[in-house]
Amino acid sequence: MSRRVKRPLAKSRAPGDRPKGARPYRGSQAERPPGHRPTGKPLRLSDKRQDRHPDKRGEQRSAVAPPEPAKAKDIAAAEPLPIKVQTVVVTDDENNMRVDRFLEARFPGLSFSHIQRIVRKGELRVNGKRADSKDRLEAGQSVRIPPLRLDAPKTASALSDAESKTLQALKEMTLYEDDDVLVLNKPAGLAVQGGSGTTRHVDQMLEVMRDAKGQKPRLVHRLDKDTAGCLLVAKTRFAATALTGSFRHRSARKVYWALVAGVPKPKQGRISTYLAKEESEEDTIMRIAEHGDEGASHAVTYYAVVENSGNKLAWVSLKPVTGRTHQLRAHMAHIGHAIVGDPKYFNIENWQLPGGLQNRLHLLARRIMIPHPRGGVIDATAPLPPHMLQSWNLLGLEAGRFDPIENAPEE
Repeated sequence: MSRRVKRPLAKSRAPGDRPKGARPYRGSQAERPPGHRPTGKPLRLSDKRQDRHPDKRGEQRSAVAPPEPAKAKDIAAAEPLPIKVQTVVVTDDENNMRVDRFLEARFPGLSFSHIQRIVRKGELRVNGKRADSKDRLEAGQSVRIPPLRLDAPKTASALSDAESKTLQALKEMTLYEDDDVLVLNKPAGLAVQGGSGTTRHVDQMLEVMRDAKGQKPRLVHRLDKDTAGCLLVAKTRFAATALTGSFRHRSARKVYWALVAGVPKPKQGRISTYLAKEESEEDTIMRIAEHGDEGASHAVTYYAVVENSGNKLAWVSLKPVTGRTHQLRAHMAHIGHAIVGDPKYFNIENWQLPGGLQNRLHLLARRIMIPHPRGGVIDATAPLPPHMLQSWNLLGLEAGRFDPIENAPEE
């Protein structure tokens, strides 16, 4: 379920979706523009992006004005691939771009793996120094670019059977799509990007969606492999820049659902810690750190208990303010209520999984709300994945129950 609304108003719900006396979800105060009326109806864009004409009472109108033509600087002009080493200068329009995005914009059609390889080997240099793919460039810097190999863009008619199946799988995962943005319902167990031993992942699947210029949709944020739910993808460089900026400035609102051991007390609260990466030969986890520790980053999460099953399990709604690796998983374990099925952070001794529940991570990226690059707001909601829906049914939890996190501060 998803939509693009003209302003971040309340999501429509059936009358029975929340308990008697509960206030409807209307978003945080920061989400409400001046003049917002609680009784206003959301304006939505249909899945086919057709205008909705007024009925006899004039209650509906076109959701969003036609987008303005893209400015010249928003469209990356494809440059010929260098067949030998060349040096280019970062332009004003490319200021603050990540190294990997810079290469994608300059040379549409380059694969993610090829970009990572030349950066990892040190073949690409910025002002004569090695660079990381996540480093941000500054206007005027010199970038040394090695010879590149372009992956031929795929057309619908040229797709193999396997690629056609991949394209169909992406369509089945789609919660929302327009010319700039794609929101996927990522299944639990599917990695977002490649890694050691990973052969199938979302970034690789997106190869089949290259456009006529060879540009591939870009990942805007990440989800853990075992986390299901809303994953935002930009289909154009223009959208990628705008959406990444929204995450950087914390304009995006994310709500997660989880099943945790025990019932947190108090039932609503704020978790604020520092997190640092701890690596070993066998695994990498995020540990609770102290301010000033090497590599430590501040992390803030708001939580609220939606419903509990006795004293053994609780359904919680989580709202991360920051976006650290494994933040929600580490935070819930930190307060003694680890997420059920978490192989890295569940450390409660002598705890037995109730019969019928699958020992898989019970964490869902339930909802994402973010400004659309061309105006309005993207508001997408993902359903419970099969293993979590099974647990909800076995425990008698009502998936349509009112979600209490609505006015959690943003800082």
